[in-house]
Amino acid sequence: MIGKPHPEAGEIPKAFVVRKAGHDLGTDDVVAFVKGRLANYKIPGEVAFVDAIPKTPSGKILRRVLKERELDNAARPPA
Repeated sequence: MIGKPHPEAGEIPKAFVVRKAGHDLGTDDVVAFVKGRLANYKIPGEVAFVDAIPKTPSGKILRRVLKERELDNAARPPA
């Protein structure tokens, strides 16, 4: 999860989820799962489904890479 820039709130949580093969998982399912486990301000405002999460050779998630991708996507003009 990263903090995505938001014009009013400053940042909102954005979750990146990798679906398991054969599982149909939607945004509502992810939000429902975390609601009882996280504080309200940590519940993701957006959920992105990706093929893979970037990791270091030791297996740690590279949040910096996810944040850079998000900022690049936000800087692109709408098509």
